[in-house]
Amino acid sequence: MDPTHQGPEEYGPEHDRSDGRRRPSRESNAADFGQPAPQQVRVVQLTAGDLLLTVNPVDGSEVEACPPGAEPAAPVRRTPADRADHERAGAPPVPAGPPALQLPLLERQEERERLVGLLARGRSVRLTGQAGSGRTALLAAVAADCADLAPDGVVRLNGHRRTAADLLYGLFDAIHHAPLHRPGPEELLALVRSIGAVVVIDDLEIGGAALDGLLEATPECAFLLGTTPDLTAPGADARLEEVLLAGLGRSASLELLEKVVERPLTEEERNWAGDLWFESEGLPLRFVQAGSLLRQRDLLNTDPTAFDEYDYFEPRPDDAPPVPEAPTPETLDVPLPSLGEGAAPAVLLASRLSEAARETLRFTVALGGEVPHQAHLPALVGDTHADAALGELASCGLLSPAGPRYRLAAGVLAQLEAGGYAEGAAAHARTAAQHYAWWISHPSVTPQRAAAEADAVVAAMGRLVPDGEAGQASAAVLLARSAAPALAAGLSWGAWEKALRAGQEAARIAGEVAEEAYFHHELGVLALCTGNLDRARTELETSISMRGALADKSGAVAGRRALALVTDRSGGLVSPGLVQAGDDIPAVHQDFPGTPPGGFPGLPPFVRQEEEPTTVAAPLNVPAPKRGGGRAILGGARRNLAAAGAGALLVGVLGTVVALGLAANGPEAPGSRNVTTEQSATEGATDDGLPADEPDQGPAPDDRTPGDEAPVEPVPSVPVAPTTSGSPSPGPSSPDGSPPGTDEPSSPPPTDPTSDGPSPSGGPTTPTKPPTTPPTTPPTTPPTETPTTPPTETPTEEPPGEPDTSTSASGPAESVSASASAPTAGDDPTETDA
Repeated sequence: MDPTHQGPEEYGPEHDRSDGRRRPSRESNAADFGQPAPQQVRVVQLTAGDLLLTVNPVDGSEVEACPPGAEPAAPVRRTPADRADHERAGAPPVPAGPPALQLPLLERQEERERLVGLLARGRSVRLTGQAGSGRTALLAAVAADCADLAPDGVVRLNGHRRTAADLLYGLFDAIHHAPLHRPGPEELLALVRSIGAVVVIDDLEIGGAALDGLLEATPECAFLLGTTPDLTAPGADARLEEVLLAGLGRSASLELLEKVVERPLTEEERNWAGDLWFESEGLPLRFVQAGSLLRQRDLLNTDPTAFDEYDYFEPRPDDAPPVPEAPTPETLDVPLPSLGEGAAPAVLLASRLSEAARETLRFTVALGGEVPHQAHLPALVGDTHADAALGELASCGLLSPAGPRYRLAAGVLAQLEAGGYAEGAAAHARTAAQHYAWWISHPSVTPQRAAAEADAVVAAMGRLVPDGEAGQASAAVLLARSAAPALAAGLSWGAWEKALRAGQEAARIAGEVAEEAYFHHELGVLALCTGNLDRARTELETSISMRGALADKSGAVAGRRALALVTDRSGGLVSPGLVQAGDDIPAVHQDFPGTPPGGFPGLPPFVRQEEEPTTVAAPLNVPAPKRGGGRAILGGARRNLAAAGAGALLVGVLGTVVALGLAANGPEAPGSRNVTTEQSATEGATDDGLPADEPDQGPAPDDRTPGDEAPVEPVPSVPVAPTTSGSPSPGPSSPDGSPPGTDEPSSPPPTDPTSDGPSPSGGPTTPTKPPTTPPTTPPTTPPTETPTTPPTETPTEEPPGEPDTSTSASGPAESVSASASAPTAGDDPTETDA
């Protein structure tokens, strides 16, 4: 259960009841059919902007548009009393043991008054000082002086490992009360723009453009930022005042040392402190730690066994060596620490602490300087009284507050690593990861409590992922799998993203494909909720592919649902590679009107663009897809490639059609067949031909070589005057250049009846004697016979089934048709005259 909220059931054995009855088993339903009781899954619903997010630890979080009536209530501003309660809840816990010593601010009155004056005029200030220069204490004093300057009071935040977005959401949460609601980017900017408060941020780690964006988003706030000198300065337009914080003077440093020791210094100690002041440049943290060394020296002068291996909570065993009698203070004098030990006192201070405190330091070093909550120390260290170790470390100046937790003070981590406390760090990190995985998964632990331990949890995963030892990556996967849903429900989305990325990398190293697919899915949902649609599409497509390979149908469906929302918000189409046969896919695609099922035949699924796209002369006009349609053929960049390929294919078909038409109507090569058009289909009711708009299904033009073709009998042409209906029409081309299919009458040259047919070369038939009188009959009169070549027999209709050779190439939907006049069976082709 939650170690910070222990219930009364921990007292006494289960059979020790006042009424004599035994306590019922916690697993009363666990014995059914020999199967353990299923663990209750914690599902939390929250809103992110206009999206409804359901945190599902099993198959992955599900996100959808917030349905009507389920919109969250508007955020409510906190009252001054609520803000005070919220600030106390976010303060670090008070260490167990005697109360900490309250130290005064020395030589900081000038800086304090200047900072208060600048903030009172609404100016933002950047307080720059080295680590250990007393920035945190000065910021706390200035925040207390500015409590009544702004309408929304003072907001204290910590910038350690926090981005600008994390700080904006922290500011929003400090002023507004909005349970289970995370506003979208636009809503967040609108809410923080109206906040008027003095914002104090310690350990700020952002600068440059990110800091400029933070200041621009909150024009009604005055910021007091505590940073180090190596941080990137903001832009020139930031209008940020700069205040430098130097070290203490010699006299102030000696006074601070006396306050810590709680006694006057001897002459030898004053000389030693003077050398330390010159070495440490007057940093107050060094004198606080030096005062702790002097206190330990005084205790050793009084009791030599004060810091042996047996502390107060571990009684001395019977076989232990006897305790020597304490000598008088005049005969025992422990020497002062060396100057090097005074400048880097962490190892010496830790050697005189209890074993639980030293083991706590080993876990802290393994976690990168993050100190676990004191409620976790008994389980991690294995000592029921290990929670008192936090007070020991804090009293020695080895810890500093960082938001709702503690971390190692500046420079302590490097000193402990050099002193050998990093040995076995991987084993300590693995122990911490297993403990946190069990603790977060317990039903009694709330998401807010898990979010408070986010830094230690993320640090444990970060230590295990790059480690090459067996089992380390699997432990990181287990911790990330347990912590990610809790961090998401606790609205600590910065830590949620870090946990997901660490878990994804650990799952890849461990070869756990199912867990890696889960982390990709969660990263896609997170990117969708934060507005990064491109990242969301990439992560979701990866997750769907992995779950499809694992036959995880429920997980794949959850991914496709989220991908459908990404597609709807981005206005694009889904890649066809995600559609698999046999899968029940939600409506994530769109249809074009007129699209046949399965797409247009003949189009490839994708076309690689290896050449420049061809310009299409007659593109296919396809209406825009309607919102919320069914399926589409192609999507994304592949759709453009497919369109280019389809256009190239269409141009090739059109070129072939035009070439065939030109070959049929233009000059033919020697030896080629001459085909003349004698009659075309009309719309007359008495005509047996085909309709004018329907292409004939006759045979294709013969493309054989001259040597392979069969001999063709000469067929003399019969001149026929054009009529409007029910009569033959001229060929596709006329000597006067009129296009086919027009109502203009054309007069082809009459054929001499004395000619012998086609030329021996196979070319077009030419008359041997030009006509003396061309036909002059208007289109409205029936055709008349010319005096020179009176036809004895004029065919009035064509035999059925004859091919049509007229060529049409007006668009991609039209085809080529050809017809040729040929004698029917039983007729003599040479009998053209009566």
